[in-house]
Amino acid sequence: MEIDASDAIIRVRDVSVQFGTTKVLDELSLDVKRGEILGFVGPSGAGKSVLTRTIIGLVPKMSGQIEVFGIDLDAAGKAERRGVERRWGVLFQQGALFSSLTVRQNIQFPVREYLKLSQRLLDEITIAKLGMVGLKPDVVDRFPSELSGGMIKRVALARALALDPELVFLDEPTSGLDPIGAGEFDELVRTLQRTLGLTVFMVTHDLDSLHTACDRIAVLGDGKVIAAGTMADMQASDHPWLQSYFHGKRARAVVG
Repeated sequence: MEIDASDAIIRVRDVSVQFGTTKVLDELSLDVKRGEILGFVGPSGAGKSVLTRTIIGLVPKMSGQIEVFGIDLDAAGKAERRGVERRWGVLFQQGALFSSLTVRQNIQFPVREYLKLSQRLLDEITIAKLGMVGLKPDVVDRFPSELSGGMIKRVALARALALDPELVFLDEPTSGLDPIGAGEFDELVRTLQRTLGLTVFMVTHDLDSLHTACDRIAVLGDGKVIAAGTMADMQASDHPWLQSYFHGKRARAVVG
């Protein structure tokens, strides 16, 4: 499916990333359309998470251009860049909560970074965000070590939503969850995307997530996007990796 470049909230053009002598991303190009959930898949170790970290500025690129909200991140000044960063939220692999901070402090961390608000308002925001992800207020003073894996992911999502972002990056959000917990999380993401009008960039390997939550799928192979389109497009492809991934034994829940 062709994406109108003018409607792309993320535009990645010819981006290359190299670690030592290994080129992980090789002139990769990708558009993420406003309001969609894009699932980004590929073989283990192919560099899926690297692209997320490159877009948000945690991994330097060798070459190429990245635009978010129509702003070239290389050309943006410090204030403009900070303004862009405030408009996105990130859920890292395994949640990546600060282990020494409570749930309350974790969720309030990005808000304190960008805004000067009273503690009362910060606490109100915290309770509201916990409610959005299906958690009760009584978890606010727990530490991550006192939470289940599913609760950690939900708190991490609440933190990603703390500043009311327009764009959310989810890096393997259902990894480590049991099938029921993963399914509930997928439904939560879909509901939030619809109610809040979010654009979601989801790195995943979970076929059920792709089927349940994603509008489009982009596939990474050999450092490039080798296919992009709907689930039907993926299933119709004759590319060997797509054939094995979308029609293999583990695909029966999706294609059956």
